[in-house]
Amino acid sequence: MKTEFSLAQLADPDIREADKILRACVHCGFCTATCPTYVLLGDELDSPRGRIYLIKDMLENDRAPTQEVVKHIDRCLSCLACMTTCPSGVNYMHLVDQARVKVEEEYARPLSERFLRGVLAWVLPRPGLFRLSMMGARLARPFAALIPSSAKHGVTPTFLDRLRAMLALAPGKLPAPGPVGGTIFPAEGQKRGRVALLQGCAQQVLSPGINQAAVRFLTRNGIEVVLVADEQCCGSLTHHMGRDSDALARAKANIEVWTREVERGGLDAIIVTTSGCGTTIKDYGYMLREDKAFAAKAARISALAKDVTEYVAGIDVAWPKERSDLVVAYHSACSLQHGQKITQLPKELLSKCGFVVKDVPESHLCCGSAGTYNILQPDIARRLRERKIANIASTKPDLISAGNIGCMVQIGSVEGADGTSVPVVHTIELLDWATGGPRPDVLTGSMKGPRIGSA
Repeated sequence: MKTEFSLAQLADPDIREADKILRACVHCGFCTATCPTYVLLGDELDSPRGRIYLIKDMLENDRAPTQEVVKHIDRCLSCLACMTTCPSGVNYMHLVDQARVKVEEEYARPLSERFLRGVLAWVLPRPGLFRLSMMGARLARPFAALIPSSAKHGVTPTFLDRLRAMLALAPGKLPAPGPVGGTIFPAEGQKRGRVALLQGCAQQVLSPGINQAAVRFLTRNGIEVVLVADEQCCGSLTHHMGRDSDALARAKANIEVWTREVERGGLDAIIVTTSGCGTTIKDYGYMLREDKAFAAKAARISALAKDVTEYVAGIDVAWPKERSDLVVAYHSACSLQHGQKITQLPKELLSKCGFVVKDVPESHLCCGSAGTYNILQPDIARRLRERKIANIASTKPDLISAGNIGCMVQIGSVEGADGTSVPVVHTIELLDWATGGPRPDVLTGSMKGPRIGSA
């Protein structure tokens, strides 16, 4: 794609990077076939190619974002399926992230939208505050049906539409909090490694059992696990909202505490059980490439970051010899398959545990979670969820396995209605269960007998 940035514009490292990304695009349109919003809406401007044209025009002319441009950028899920499909290697992720920063800085959203986005950016990265908000949402959830809905296909959702969506996602109850930062879990038997485990934000409130399963599995296999003190949100949520200063501040804070842990006791890896966070942490090196004080440290931390399945695949594990008759539909989170290019490992590990693993049709299409997307774009998110659940149901599974808390909430929310009644379990919880850990809480009472180790 031909670009016409001036020399003055190209002096800006972000514009210089955008120019490089835009020039790689050859207009082929392969990306449209795998873009969830284009598949649903059929609008060229709701495809990666269409958004690239809008972003190019906005950046080249240094034009303030218009309402139309913002609408189509906001509808992007950042699922990154387009990057998997693109034969030219266009880094759409970095381009749309840059566009979101410009939107956040130069576009005046309606007051109600600014308020809601501000609340989400303030509450979700703070586990204590998020827990309190979930308690309040749980009390308000029965009244969600009374909130009038004006959501229509192709129409920008209202504040009330988003409020309904937010309440619908609130869990019926919250589990007890897990261990806090500063805790060290010693390896059982001979110590074979030492890792830090990202504590996460929403996940430690909604499903602390995921990290507890990771700790059990890793320590049982000779790995010491550290929950690093003073760790913060990875910055993913605010980064994808265009709030760059907040995201970078969180990234720097984490880089500092993880670097200190590396220097104090050494780390083989920083383990992440939420793939959306993992994709962002692995990008710290790029995000801070121009920061002389942090560039080298950020690159080092990014190199240490590993999805939990990525790390598990590299250690020696005594996998069970028995086979199970449990059918597991593996939901491949976008941030894992497209963001981190991890596609086969989770399925291979589940198979080693004896599960009958089935691929979900249209696995490349997003479930509609995408961070805060299912709140800010509830109609599109609902339609994608319905499509995903129908595809999962076609495999007739006993369980659904996923590697991202956002997907788990999205697919399993509003049980029996918009969501699914099939239990949704994190992959590491199944690996832990199959190798000696307890049955995941979500499975209690949902099946007859353990069915692990059955012939």
